[in-house]
Amino acid sequence: MKILFISLGCDKNLVDSEHMLGLLVEQGFEITDSEEEADIIVINTCCFIHDAKEESIDNILQMAKYRAEGNCKVLLVTGCMAERYRSEILEEIPEVDAVLGTNSYDKIVSAIREVLEGRKYEDYANLVGIPETKAKRIVTTGGYYEYLKIAEGCDKHCTYCIIPKLRGSYRSVPMEELLLEARAMVEQGVRELILVAQETTIYGVDLYGKPSLHLLLRELCKIPGLYWIRILYCYPEDIYPELVQTMKEEPKICHYLDLPIQHANDEILRRMGRRTSKEELTDIINNLREEIPDITLRTTLITGFPGETKEQHRELLEFINDMEFDRLGVFTYSPEEGTPAANMDLQIDEEVKLDRQQELMELQQDISAELGEQKIGQELLVMIEGEIPEEHAYVGRSQADAPGVDGYVFVNTSETLVSGDFVKVKIVGALEYDLIGEIME
Repeated sequence: MKILFISLGCDKNLVDSEHMLGLLVEQGFEITDSEEEADIIVINTCCFIHDAKEESIDNILQMAKYRAEGNCKVLLVTGCMAERYRSEILEEIPEVDAVLGTNSYDKIVSAIREVLEGRKYEDYANLVGIPETKAKRIVTTGGYYEYLKIAEGCDKHCTYCIIPKLRGSYRSVPMEELLLEARAMVEQGVRELILVAQETTIYGVDLYGKPSLHLLLRELCKIPGLYWIRILYCYPEDIYPELVQTMKEEPKICHYLDLPIQHANDEILRRMGRRTSKEELTDIINNLREEIPDITLRTTLITGFPGETKEQHRELLEFINDMEFDRLGVFTYSPEEGTPAANMDLQIDEEVKLDRQQELMELQQDISAELGEQKIGQELLVMIEGEIPEEHAYVGRSQADAPGVDGYVFVNTSETLVSGDFVKVKIVGALEYDLIGEIME
């Protein structure tokens, strides 16, 4: 039978999707990208913010038509929205046959079999532990980079965030399991591993009694054929000396960190439930740049949080201007039911949020353009990801560029390259977020 799999939301959700695909392929199911051909349609949903929820609902409703009128015999919904709304999905969208919570993705084969035998199916495992899937993950990112989810859940309980209710408390994946998974992906041709979790920085605290990300990194660096290791989602307050030292010593670890700071005003940070102050953020950033001078720092911000004043927004602008982050993304605040922030006074108008988002992004665009100009003349190692035949050019990424969220390096050459190649490039031009380079002799 043919399965269409739709994975929405973050890269952590994508990892769950790939585990499910591995289970399905192991049982003889065939993957298709055609709605018309699919016997089974699976939607792994997201509902982190309002837009993600809307996208999930739209996809479910679109696929419901194929269940009602087309070839589809099973419509299954899983992921965060399935966990959050549980049986409401089955009640309100009768075309949906099965619903699996975030910690039940290992039940996907059982769910499909139950539906094919004429029964509805739902499963919501307690949000403890992590499902075990012995099947080989199906790599869906193109083969040369892949995400390694090192933990599930979160203990931070920021006031705007629903994730702890959907994913449970923080629990690390045992190191030996991660190493087996990483080796299997490298054997399939993966050259860059990107470590993800709701928070990567405290990996291992629950299992080993202390932060152990640096120990995991040391072991990953021993894998032959692995070129780059990138770390995302590091909470600034939990970055520790051994981690920084490991990044300095191990050449496979990209000098790149993603630090979601969310804001820079102390009062807003307190209301968000964050655990850093503006002064502490400044010290952390300055220390990282002192220890690793060529480090690329990425961050994300939330604008329009309840009660955010013009002055507090201006303070955030000044902080971004002073810090000059290499990469930056901005979300408008989304009030999520079940979170403390949704019930706070002084909710901000959507139009004001969008104006403030635009102001922050325009500032970052100027910063990014200036930082790009400074790279002209530098030599960078670039991993090729694709070709632009009509331009006689290739598209690649440097250590400073995470896939999907950062820019590219466009490489001009008459040589023939293939995806996954690493080439030394001299930067000859800069765009707002991208660089232009030429292969060095």
